[in-house]
Amino acid sequence: MLLKIGDLAKRTGLTVRTLHHYDSIELLTPSARSDAGYRLYNQADIVRLHQILALRQFGLSLADIGTTLTSDAILLAAIVSRQIATLTEQIAGATALRDRLQHLEGQLARGQEPDLADWLITLEHMTMLDKYFTPAELKQLPLANPTPAMTEAWQTLVANVQALIDSGASPADPQSLALARHWMQAIARDTGNNPTLFAKLNAMHEQEPGVQAATGITPALMQFVIDAAHEGKALLYRPYLDDGEFAFLRANIGKRASEWPPLIAQVREAMDAGHAPDSMEAQALARRWFDLFRSFAGDNPATQAKVRQALMEEPQLTEGGMMNDAMREFIRAAMQVLSMGPGFRRDDVS
Repeated sequence: MLLKIGDLAKRTGLTVRTLHHYDSIELLTPSARSDAGYRLYNQADIVRLHQILALRQFGLSLADIGTTLTSDAILLAAIVSRQIATLTEQIAGATALRDRLQHLEGQLARGQEPDLADWLITLEHMTMLDKYFTPAELKQLPLANPTPAMTEAWQTLVANVQALIDSGASPADPQSLALARHWMQAIARDTGNNPTLFAKLNAMHEQEPGVQAATGITPALMQFVIDAAHEGKALLYRPYLDDGEFAFLRANIGKRASEWPPLIAQVREAMDAGHAPDSMEAQALARRWFDLFRSFAGDNPATQAKVRQALMEEPQLTEGGMMNDAMREFIRAAMQVLSMGPGFRRDDVS
């Protein structure tokens, strides 16, 4: 059975424009054309579309999806299993919210009405958290139940960053660099140094205007902190690089930085699931890891070696990155296995 693009769009809920875009970037090219030139999609195309949409839901960019699907590491069964796991987490979160609402309903029925403002704030907060975190994750997330001291510390930090912005300071100013480093240390501490929780917290902040309004962490303020953090890291690389190498790194170090947290989280999840460094899952992660590394280190093996040297000799470069020694060894071993494959140089391993 072959489907025209309009029929496929209608059946999947996608737009024709989206399917045209997927075709134009060679992510999903229909296998056939009608005599009139219409795109025709077969069952293999539908399976590939399922993979694309599933990987999109997991937070991968279209570029990363294309890279992943061209490797031998992608397995439809693994994608379906992960979708099931994600839905299971969402069901657990919805169940927990229902239980809380039933508890509050019982209180109200007994005439034990809580303070309305506190009730609504708590309800909104917990409902939002349940959209992004499982009940087990919420128990591991210090920010889910902040102490008064933690709340005050974050309010002070946000106010200090905003004051710098209002003063016209640059992300490269010494005060900006110091505050950015303090910020990254605090977020690592208050997420339990857990990359999965950190990645989900990032997603919640980006997608929930209510969180931004409640915390004062606007997109502009967050971008200032990120820019200052990247500037601080670039300066640590400076002694290891020549002028041209440094210019390239400084211009590119932040361009794909948002892809690191979910990737680091997936490395930890792969380890927790018991995948070995030579597994297909680990090899897919290693390819993405090296692709991100090259995005700021460049393609010259000599420059890449200098960047690795800086990473080994400058502790601040890995500070707050939520990578422990076991995770570093896992990805290093996966890269080593990958380097044995065709089309991959031994000196590509980072």
